[in-house]
Amino acid sequence: MSTASSKGVWIGRVLSILGSIPFLMSAALKLKGGAEVTEGMAHLGLPETLIRPLAIVELSCVVIYLIPKTAVLGAILLTGYLGGAILAHLRVGDPFLVQVGIGVLLWLGLYLRDPRLKAIVPLMTP
Repeated sequence: MSTASSKGVWIGRVLSILGSIPFLMSAALKLKGGAEVTEGMAHLGLPETLIRPLAIVELSCVVIYLIPKTAVLGAILLTGYLGGAILAHLRVGDPFLVQVGIGVLLWLGLYLRDPRLKAIVPLMTP
């Protein structure tokens, strides 16, 4: 493996981990519970009963994303989750650029660390 390719893979891994951190933190807060979580769900118009299921979905998707063999499926699942989050924020008039940025970070990290994506989506050709 060339040095440039190796650097790209490591940058991709770092970006993938950075993109996963918001989901892990969000899931941990949901599992911990508290007034802030309940208020946040109420603000978005979501019932309190969804707190634990959403935390489980977040954790499951992140684990699938971080396993190399299932990373593409994980990225698709996380993208869908982010789509729902964007819709929830749009519905109440909140900004949603953070969710878009996280999605870009997830896919960029995966693109750099997974050669299968480079074969399917060649951004640059020699």
